[in-house]
Amino acid sequence: MEPTIPVCFASKLVMVDTASSPAADEALRSASRDLGGGRFRLDLMVPDMHCAGCIRSIERGLAELEQVITARANLGERRVAVTWKQGRVGEGPEDGARDGVRDGAAAAVGAHGITDKLEALGFVWHLADDADTAHETEILRELLWSLAVAGFATANVMLLSVSVWSGAMSETRDLFHWISALIAVPAVFYAGRPFYRSAWRSLAGRRLNMDVPVSLAVLLALFMSLYEVARGGPHAYFDAAVSLLFFLLIGRVLDQVMRRRAHRAVSALARLVPAGATAVDCAGKHVFQPLERILTGSRILIRPGDRVPIDACILSGTGDIDCSLISGESAPVTIGPGAVLRAGMLNLNGVIEARTIAPVEDSFVSRMREMMAAAEHSRGPFRKIADRMAEIYGPAVHILALLTFLGWVLASGDWHQALLAAITVLIITCPCALGLAVPIVQVVAAGRLFENGVMMRSGDALERLALVDRAFFDKTGTLTMGQAGLVESVAHDNQALAVAASLAKGGSHPLAQALVQAAEARGLILPPCTDAREKPGHGMEGVVDGRRVRLGRADWCGGSPDPSDDGYSTSVLSVDGRIVERFRFTDTDRPDARDAISGIQHLGIDTEILSGDRQSIVDGMAGRLNITHTAGGLLPQDKVARVTEARANGHTILMVGDGINDAPVMAAADVSMAPVSAADIGRGQADFVFLRESLMAVPETVRTARLAMRLIKQNIGLALAYNCIAVPLAMFGLATPLVAAIAMSSSSILVTLNALRLYRRGRDPKPNTAAIQPAEVTA
Repeated sequence: MEPTIPVCFASKLVMVDTASSPAADEALRSASRDLGGGRFRLDLMVPDMHCAGCIRSIERGLAELEQVITARANLGERRVAVTWKQGRVGEGPEDGARDGVRDGAAAAVGAHGITDKLEALGFVWHLADDADTAHETEILRELLWSLAVAGFATANVMLLSVSVWSGAMSETRDLFHWISALIAVPAVFYAGRPFYRSAWRSLAGRRLNMDVPVSLAVLLALFMSLYEVARGGPHAYFDAAVSLLFFLLIGRVLDQVMRRRAHRAVSALARLVPAGATAVDCAGKHVFQPLERILTGSRILIRPGDRVPIDACILSGTGDIDCSLISGESAPVTIGPGAVLRAGMLNLNGVIEARTIAPVEDSFVSRMREMMAAAEHSRGPFRKIADRMAEIYGPAVHILALLTFLGWVLASGDWHQALLAAITVLIITCPCALGLAVPIVQVVAAGRLFENGVMMRSGDALERLALVDRAFFDKTGTLTMGQAGLVESVAHDNQALAVAASLAKGGSHPLAQALVQAAEARGLILPPCTDAREKPGHGMEGVVDGRRVRLGRADWCGGSPDPSDDGYSTSVLSVDGRIVERFRFTDTDRPDARDAISGIQHLGIDTEILSGDRQSIVDGMAGRLNITHTAGGLLPQDKVARVTEARANGHTILMVGDGINDAPVMAAADVSMAPVSAADIGRGQADFVFLRESLMAVPETVRTARLAMRLIKQNIGLALAYNCIAVPLAMFGLATPLVAAIAMSSSSILVTLNALRLYRRGRDPKPNTAAIQPAEVTA
């Protein structure tokens, strides 16, 4: 049978033939995201991924493909993210003939090579899109039906077994054994289908996963029982076979349910954006179109009650907008023409027509989903250790089972007991708990942080953040709101302001934006500016009316600091090297900044301000926030040197910044954070992005990281303790297959429940500074 792709049409799951269907090529092409530079990314769901051995097989198998750059398998989501390069699809003549295809065709060809490799490894896959929920529902439905059949068989076979155990006569015993066989055989084959299919695909791909020993154990118990019944023997193990499946299925169902609960933050993000938008064509007609067909610059209509489907700028209409997803504020904001709407915002009233300003894959919600996915795919030190330990279990399980069988045969000569002990070892020795120990905590931590308005880009950053003992903060846009205002009480020449605003239009710094706003407020006509470029840490430079113009630091523009500027942030305008104007600005401290700094200090973390602003301005800010250490007048390279020196002295550094000039120092720090208002390069460099105005996100994220690390250590300890206790018990015959099934399922459930403790703690009210104490950083 040819492989198929599930694709969602009209809310139904449709299977598309991948071997030759043009629809399959189109589905793969649409699902492949162009990263630029000839690179593509494809996300696939792999339902049969159950253990660390599966992760190893997938990642190593895909890494063998020449075009693949990276391949990351996520056990918690059963998802595989693959990045590959265009033009390296394969080396066969058929691939070579396709070297000249366009990007979309190249994406389909490269994706087919990846999916073919997955199938060769024995894994069934489908596209990781909106069909995910439908596919997971189908899996859960099959598991529940299998559980019901196994439960019915277990109840009836156990009743018959009790009669046999109670001392039934041989004729009655044989009759009950045959009745048990009639119930158990169809039940074992029906209820065990999820395990058998996975095991068969694993063996077909020449690998071992956890379902291989489970299937082997169940079938051995069944056939051993049939052999005993056929020869009229006194022992039968039908009760063990069906009850084994029953408890294994209970664990699998609970695992599926809790995975969905742990990922509900990502699912909630997916549900925030509608499947399409009402487009307005050139004739003014309204046509509903899927989001992938909405191009940048298209006009869309947003009616009352609609979610904003894609980032857009309002052309006409006004309305009250619920921005709680973006800012965390529940109070609606009234906006009109010229305002920017972000995907996920809710239009409460008013009909709005807007023009899209970004493709759907670059919208706010899409970037947030991608950040959360990146966090779950990342590999930190703890996760690498857990994965490596779980890897060796595949062959070790079968070796231990064989040694157990041979040992019992040699010691007692009782092959029944030997086989029973070997079956118990096959079941009880499961790597699932170790495989889940770290990723499930990362997933829950990402969900908790999202609910608190923080996006996590990297799971290993969570481990680094837990070790932070010194935090550096940028001033403008980080400790302040970055909403600078020009001091109107100081006379500023309109012509100079127009020239400065013309140059500042291309800048991202809050002072540059304040100049543009001031010029617009005065209704000034801005002269054209050419060759404008920004020099991080210094300012902007360009040509206005044929003259070289600079705007920024006084020393860079050819001047010197003015004592009268004390108390203000300043920006100097020079024309052909001559100072013509000094602009003075005020800014507003970020809400709760003092409480946030106090909370960080209560966590045992030293704080320091690193700023390019004058030392007097920085000292004033430090005094208001109770920060002892400051450094002003720094260039980007000076900030990097400061952080590098601190790291060389053994400190683990957190850098919180927002601008282009902060990107180098954020890269130099061990871990970094930025507000969502930060420049794109600053946001892209940050390991964490907080979406709300409050700086309380910083201490809350540190607390979450420390709690998460404690839970990860607990999970690894629980998994190791389980195997150290359970395996010897099974090998020495002190555990039955039924006990082994319960123990194996319980170990996976236990580490998942332990991780969910982090989520429950995330429901507590936001702490104040008095509540943030080191003693709370325990689990």
